[in-house]
Amino acid sequence: MNDFTLGVEEEYMVVDPVTRELTSHDQKIVEAAQKIHKDQVKAEMHQAVVEVGTGICKNTEQARAEISQLRYTVSQLAGEQGLRIGAAGTHPFSHWEKQLITEHPRYSEIVNELQEAARSNLIFGLHVHVGFQSRELAIHIANQVRYFLPHVFALSTNSPFWESRNTGYKSFRTKIFDKFPRTGIPDIFNSIEDYDNYVKLLIKTNSIDNAKKIWWDIRVHPFFETIEFRICDCPMLIDETMAFVALFQALCAKLYKLRLQNMKFISYSRALINENKWRAARYGIDGNLIDFGKEMEVNCRNLVLELLDFVDDVVDELGCRDDINYVHKILENGTGADRQLAVYEQNGNFEAVVDYITSQTLIGAR
Repeated sequence: MNDFTLGVEEEYMVVDPVTRELTSHDQKIVEAAQKIHKDQVKAEMHQAVVEVGTGICKNTEQARAEISQLRYTVSQLAGEQGLRIGAAGTHPFSHWEKQLITEHPRYSEIVNELQEAARSNLIFGLHVHVGFQSRELAIHIANQVRYFLPHVFALSTNSPFWESRNTGYKSFRTKIFDKFPRTGIPDIFNSIEDYDNYVKLLIKTNSIDNAKKIWWDIRVHPFFETIEFRICDCPMLIDETMAFVALFQALCAKLYKLRLQNMKFISYSRALINENKWRAARYGIDGNLIDFGKEMEVNCRNLVLELLDFVDDVVDELGCRDDINYVHKILENGTGADRQLAVYEQNGNFEAVVDYITSQTLIGAR
């Protein structure tokens, strides 16, 4: 039986509490955090970003405890440097041109190759790993679960602002990341050999030096026995993060259960799923997504409720009922993007939005 173990990575912004601008922490937060959490806290390409990652977690309860603790530690250490952390897909007003790049051969190489696309990639995401016994099984599940990515992504939208502008998108983060090669919804791979041959060809032709330079919204991880979900904006609240972790875990378990019954979900083409991804980025949970089975538009909220019904029979077995139930709260209170927009409407300035993000980030952190 597959255990569907979990790993969660979040990227936080480092903020000056006075100007509310993104600011370099000069790796001091990372260095201090590594003394407490070893390699669970890392630097990122931009110096205003701190990345955290849990260990391998048995269930969502363990993942929640680790993420809560990591948010708390990083926030405390940021405070000691006179700084704050915030969790959102983009900073509301800071300009990337003013941000420093971390000195590291890997980042220099990426900037050298991707130029402006890399330098302007000042975004913050959530990555969720779900463990699989075999890579063969992982690619089979990854093909099918692609269909559901826009639904979860719509719930996670948390980046409506970019460089002091209301972009009109609920997730502008994905639009920024689209400038990178090898991003977005991947194609279907008929087998793990098919995928490995694709990777080998890219390496052989000097397109990439390893499979980590494949930045799709979902990938069978090149080094771990996991499927890695990479489509979500970094959520403001720990409760939101855990709802998405639970959803991804439940989707994998449900599709696996169908496989054991010699059934499977239809694997739709990248071109079709991309239509839904675009709608989710633009409208969040307030738009319509396409139901490809019915070949018609359906209200996103209704499709999310259908998704909850679809996975319902595996949720209790996984022990993630409380976490997944938070999805109803998101449908009620709006996504991070909806709440950021409401704060901006109320106050008319982006500093208030940053304050809101930084305070929400610490709810439940301990």
